[in-house]
Amino acid sequence: MIAISSTLGRSLSRAIILVSGTLMSLGLPAGRPVAQAASDPCRPVQYAGSTFVVCTVDLQRYEVRLFWRGPDGDVLGSFDRLRGTPEGPRLAVAMNAGMYHEDRSPVGLYVENGKELKAANTRNGPGNFHLKPNGIFYVKGRQAGVLETGTYLKRKIRPDFATQSGPMLVIDGKIHPQFSEQSTSRKIRNGVGVKGQDTVVFAISEDPVTFSTFARLFRDELGCPNALFLDGSVSSLYAPSLERMDTLMPMGPIVGALRRRP
Repeated sequence: MIAISSTLGRSLSRAIILVSGTLMSLGLPAGRPVAQAASDPCRPVQYAGSTFVVCTVDLQRYEVRLFWRGPDGDVLGSFDRLRGTPEGPRLAVAMNAGMYHEDRSPVGLYVENGKELKAANTRNGPGNFHLKPNGIFYVKGRQAGVLETGTYLKRKIRPDFATQSGPMLVIDGKIHPQFSEQSTSRKIRNGVGVKGQDTVVFAISEDPVTFSTFARLFRDELGCPNALFLDGSVSSLYAPSLERMDTLMPMGPIVGALRRRP
């Protein structure tokens, strides 16, 4: 099977669900700018002539989880359906969480609630997923990490949640060796990095960018020594504090940050 991101081969226009100028879950009046609270995880960032949305998640305040299928066993596939689950009211931010096949099953390792639903994929092949080294984002308790796939497997980590994607963007402070600053391949891209063990940083570009620029954003601007590309073209974000819910197309796995219960 070929990952959705590879079969599309083109950038898609971005769409946001708005109802009468209002994001219904927030009850915000149409046309009124929203002041961002200091506690909101997401903010716009300007870097290298491009705009990004960056969501910084403190695992002491948020739970980071992965979602694939709903209680009925069907693939959730959208932020709207995720909002309708029992966890929906606590959802502060979400984005697509890695590449997937046409049936929306993960291309690589996928762990949810401590159960491995898809095994790690170490095969060679075409497309971004196989632009090695690829890697794995994982969460265990109130700690998270991003590791190159081989390193992750050698450490025999038993995470609560994990998703595999590729390529790695930043590996121990170094940009992926196959990225070129002269590249002309520009796409909307999203990814995840970590700062320490208890801070997860999600980012999505508003403009088409190269892998090199996206990787340098994580390393040089956001301070992430390890970061992983999640996808391109189909990249989507749910950020209620920014009145944003992208609806490009049905998704596979979704990663979300939930406000911890008091």
